[in-house]
Amino acid sequence: MRASPSTARAINDRLALRLLQDEGPLTAAQLKLLTGLSRPTVSDLVERLAASGLIEVVGETGARRRGPNARLYGIAADRAQLAALDVRTESVAVLVSDLVGRVLAEASVPIGGDTGTGPAVEQAVTLVERAAKEAGADRLHTVGIGVPGLIDPASGELRTSSGLPAWHRRLVAELQERLPRARLSVENETNLAALAERGEGAARDRDTFVLLWLGHGTGAAVVLDGRLRRGASGGTGEIGFLPVPGTSGLPSATDCEGGFHSLAGAAAIIGLAGEYGIDAGAGAETDGASAGAAVVGEAVRSVSDAGASTASSAAAEGFLDALAERLALGAASVVAVLDPGCVVLGGEVGQAGGPELAGRVARRLRTMTPLPTEVRPSVLGGGAVLRGALLTAREAAQETLFTTP
Repeated sequence: MRASPSTARAINDRLALRLLQDEGPLTAAQLKLLTGLSRPTVSDLVERLAASGLIEVVGETGARRRGPNARLYGIAADRAQLAALDVRTESVAVLVSDLVGRVLAEASVPIGGDTGTGPAVEQAVTLVERAAKEAGADRLHTVGIGVPGLIDPASGELRTSSGLPAWHRRLVAELQERLPRARLSVENETNLAALAERGEGAARDRDTFVLLWLGHGTGAAVVLDGRLRRGASGGTGEIGFLPVPGTSGLPSATDCEGGFHSLAGAAAIIGLAGEYGIDAGAGAETDGASAGAAVVGEAVRSVSDAGASTASSAAAEGFLDALAERLALGAASVVAVLDPGCVVLGGEVGQAGGPELAGRVARRLRTMTPLPTEVRPSVLGGGAVLRGALLTAREAAQETLFTTP
């Protein structure tokens, strides 16, 4: 069946909007070239989308202005304001952006472990409200939220977990009550980090890869054939529970101690560094992720510093080799099951280790599996969760706004 004129217009409009999302501002001539549509059809859709407030003239191309043909059209950035949250065990970070992802405001707040549920929720929600006010956002259209723990794939809700503070679950409900017109999207933090690394970071050229999250705790995110895989219960990538040699016991259904977490979590990394006489230093942050990244970064600097003493360099070499050995255990298990071809060492620790740590893990991995696997360091580090939350919020908002031009 041939599409009706209205259906054809809707298809053409969505095609043009998708190109503007992916490519950025384009001229009418560029839209014609990329869509394959006729000049009159492109002219009509540009006029239609501009009249609907979805696109606008954002500049002109070329060194000299040449009138209408040089106009650059882009998505109307102020059509909606978005927010992204990174909810950690002891902190919350937020950023507010426009519809094209330009950051308008950022803020964060620590939340101590002894803070009650009510006060913790109030601190987090107030942070979001203040950031929105600073950004001049009267209404947030979509809010992307990254959280540790499992997300029910059917309901999209954070599942109860004994390892997470109670205020995490209360936060989402309170945000929805205080922001009744906003659309909320909740996703596991490691999954968001993987989406960010694929969109803006270390995996931009990969449709299939695994992100190994190395921060306060451990986790993994699986992207196969361009799609994030969550599993039947949302638990794909709970690698902290993976039984591995070298621990004092086995993990349980309620506690990942004894699993991979006991080898590669921040506390374990700091303890391993101490065995080699490496200290995070007096200036290290107090939270686990930052402290773990600090000792790894210090070791990498010592190895690469030509002026470092032989003793300190040897200690750093030993520590990085031992850490790579541990990380390769988790990576090898993932590779044996999924054969992703690429493992990204994510989080604060993965970024701090850089190519030095990634190279050591890759060399160890080659001795443990016949499957060729590239190991890359994170580009975005701990900031990947916020970036991933923003990417998902932007995509969801644009999908909604672009459905009916």
